Amino acid sequence: MQATSNIIFVSESKQGVLARGLLRLAALFAMALPFGVLADESTATPNQSDSIWLAKFQSTYVWQSKPAFHAAYSGPNSLSADAEKSYTFSATAFLGLRLWEGAALYADPEVVQGKPLSGLLGLGGATNGEAQKVAGTNPKLYRARLFVRQTMDLGGDRQSIEEGFNQFGETVDSRRVVITLGNFALNDIFDGNAFSHDPRTQFLNWTTMGYGAWDFAADARGFTQALAVELYRDEWVLRLAHAEMPTESNGLALNARIFNSYGDNAELERSYTLADRPGKLRLLTYRNVANMGNYPAANALAGDTGATPDIALVRKHRAKTGYGVSLEQNLTDTVGLFARYSASDGSGEEYAFTEVDRSAQAGLSIKGESWSRADDTVGLAAVRNDLSSAHRHYLAAGGLGFFLGDGQLSRYHSEDIMEAYYSAKLWTGLWATLDYQHIDGPAYNADRGPVAVYTARLHAEF
Repeated sequence: MQATSNIIFVSESKQGVLARGLLRLAALFAMALPFGVLADESTATPNQSDSIWLAKFQSTYVWQSKPAFHAAYSGPNSLSADAEKSYTFSATAFLGLRLWEGAALYADPEVVQGKPLSGLLGLGGATNGEAQKVAGTNPKLYRARLFVRQTMDLGGDRQSIEEGFNQFGETVDSRRVVITLGNFALNDIFDGNAFSHDPRTQFLNWTTMGYGAWDFAADARGFTQALAVELYRDEWVLRLAHAEMPTESNGLALNARIFNSYGDNAELERSYTLADRPGKLRLLTYRNVANMGNYPAANALAGDTGATPDIALVRKHRAKTGYGVSLEQNLTDTVGLFARYSASDGSGEEYAFTEVDRSAQAGLSIKGESWSRADDTVGLAAVRNDLSSAHRHYLAAGGLGFFLGDGQLSRYHSEDIMEAYYSAKLWTGLWATLDYQHIDGPAYNADRGPVAVYTARLHAEF
């Protein structure tokens, strides 16, 4: 059979996931209370929140529309050439409980629903970072995160961390160890670019909100079970994580055999000052091990049999590697520059994220002080996504990936994306955004497109 091309949306088959998560949370509460391990309010430092509880909430609605565009041909996994409209909705509670000194438990129940453009098919860089591979037009409640975080101070300068989503306000040492264990998203910890990271408030495209070629370990909703360790030493940070991979390519279930199927990630971060302006440089590497396909092997098998290449036929236990470099730099008090480059080895199938083998991006984030709108933001970004030669050959011969498959690929073209947005703060806790994306070579195909996508987003948090 062809590689999965019609299972972007699946029904929720594990209705007990949220209930089990809440039971675990209740059990931890019950264990903590009798032994007095909850934080004592009287021990809080002046820069630390006094409460042992944390509760914050967000809700985001994204509406998108694209007009019809030229397409010389279409295939099973093509972006529809017809005019389309789509939407997504999410609502999340971010709940926290202090346990003992330096430790906190976080739980995030979340509701999602939506209908993305063409069921998420036909693009390397999908247009809405809020769109999941498992959703649907009926609201679904599930456990997004449930994890424990322990911070151990090791000395150095004292630094204040502001209260936020899954973060108590606290004062910590510049030299410290932070351990996170449980259910969360790897990009909660890695690739934390200040100007291009969150599709609920910043850029929306999957390849502007992060490393386009980082095939990070995650289920179809973007989360995993993992252990992450962060080592802070003044201006340096080293991050390491060992995470569960999905049982099947882009699937919802995770493989608990963590020494047989896993994603290992490492990131080194360096903070610096350039012309009295702060900046950060990050270097990421990753290695995924799973039962995955291989484009050269699929092409070779098809050549021997005379059949259409099918990556599902050559899946076996193998590794996939990649890397990324990320820069963020304040140019002025109100203008920030960001840039990223990422690449995978180009032979292993895209197992958990999107179909991009190389991605380069650059952009600007501009705050609105100069037009008396200090809380407004303008974002401008350009992205170029590419495929390896083996991946191109696979698609040209009619092979299907999880997201791509026009039936042929007569003329290859880099997938070039321009994205611009204006985010306006309407009042405290409420933002409205208009976003425009222009995509040349959708699915790396010069015979289709260009595509224009118009977006309106409403985001609330408190």
